[in-house]
Amino acid sequence: MQNILFIILGLTFLIAGGNWLLRSAVALSLRLNIPKIVIGMTIVSFATSAPELIVSIKAAVDGFPDLALGNVVGSNIANLGLVLAVILLLGSIDVKKSFYTTDWPIMMLASLLFFGFIFFDGVLVRYEGIIMVVGLFLFLVYLLKYQKTAVVDEAKDDDMPLPLYKAVLFLGLGGLALWGGSELLVKGSVGLANNYGVSERIIGITIVSIGTSIPELAASIIAIIKKEKAISLGNLIGSNIFNIMAVLGITSLITPIKVMDQGLLGNDIFWMLGISFLILPLVFFPKGLRLGWRDGLVLLVVYCSFIYFTIQ
Repeated sequence: MQNILFIILGLTFLIAGGNWLLRSAVALSLRLNIPKIVIGMTIVSFATSAPELIVSIKAAVDGFPDLALGNVVGSNIANLGLVLAVILLLGSIDVKKSFYTTDWPIMMLASLLFFGFIFFDGVLVRYEGIIMVVGLFLFLVYLLKYQKTAVVDEAKDDDMPLPLYKAVLFLGLGGLALWGGSELLVKGSVGLANNYGVSERIIGITIVSIGTSIPELAASIIAIIKKEKAISLGNLIGSNIFNIMAVLGITSLITPIKVMDQGLLGNDIFWMLGISFLILPLVFFPKGLRLGWRDGLVLLVVYCSFIYFTIQ
C-alpha cells in the first residue's frame, strides 16, 4: 500500500513540475530572445534529466551499477519509444531543419561514443566521463552561439512574459517537484518490483527508466497542450544527450560504472542505438520533416517489443 501511495504522489509532483518548468522555459525564451527549441534542449532537458542523474549517482555509489546504466539506457529508449510515441498520438509535430543538421547527429554521436566506451571493456572509467562532460559543454556552447540566431517563434497572445523573478522561481519549483516526484515514483516502483524478485538490470531498464522518463512525458505533454511543440521534441532529443553525456559522464567521474549483467551489452544498448537511428527515417517518410500518429504507432510497437524481449 505504501509503494502505491509513493507512485501516486510521485506522479502528482511530476505533472505539477512539468507545468512549472514549461512556463519558465517559455518565459525565458521570450525574455532572452532564444529559440524555444534551444531552451527545450538546454534548460528543460537538464531539469527533466535531473532524476536520472540523482538516481544513477546514488545507484552507482551504493554499489548497484546495473541500476545506474539500465536507468539511462532504458530512459533513452523510453523517451523516444514511449514519450515521443504518446506525444505523436496526441498530435503531429513539424520538425525543424536543426533536427537533422545538429540535434539528431549529436544524439547519435553521444550514443555511439557511449557504446564505444562501454561495449569492449564493460566499464565506464573516469577519463571517459571527462570526455563526455567536455563534449556536453562544447555542444551547449555551440547551441547557444549558433542556434540563438535562428528565427524566434512568434509570441502568442497567451505568452505574456513572466517577470524574471517568477520565471526563475517556476524553474526552481519545477525542477524540485520533478526531482521529488521521481524519487517517490522510483521508490514505490522499485519497492513493488522487489516484492516479485526482479533483477537489478530489469528494474533499471523498465520500471526505474520509465519512472525517470515521466518528467519528460509530463513536460512534453504540457508543451503539446500549450502548442509549444518545438520544446517537446527538443526536450526529448536534448534529454537523451544529457542522459548519456551528463548523467553517465558525471556518475563515472565520481565512481567507475561496471556492467554486471551482460544483457545490457548483448541486448539493451542495441535497442537504444536502433530506436535512436529510427527517428531519422521516420522524420522524412512518408512526409518530409513531419512526425505524425503513424510514426507514433511505429515507435510504440518498437518500445513494446523491447519490453517484451527484455523481460523474457
